[in-house]
Amino acid sequence: MKTRKPSHSQFVICVDNSEYPVSLELHKLYRILPDEDAALDGDIRVIDESGEDYLYPAEYFVVIKVSRQSAQALAKSFGRRVQHAA
Repeated sequence: MKTRKPSHSQFVICVDNSEYPVSLELHKLYRILPDEDAALDGDIRVIDESGEDYLYPAEYFVVIKVSRQSAQALAKSFGRRVQHAA
């Protein structure tokens, strides 16, 4: 049986930044990118404070579920933040 991939962005909240205090802010919402190989190793691909995606231990985050509408609004806001910072 095939598993269905989410059709919208996924988000996590950082609950441990002890190893990466410059790259991750505690209690902050981050966008994640699907990475099956990383998941097999217990990692998660996160777009961190640098604006780039890196692998971090999955236990540093809590995955949150949001509605499609909320995911679209969040994805749009992440795009504005990146454009605004440039």
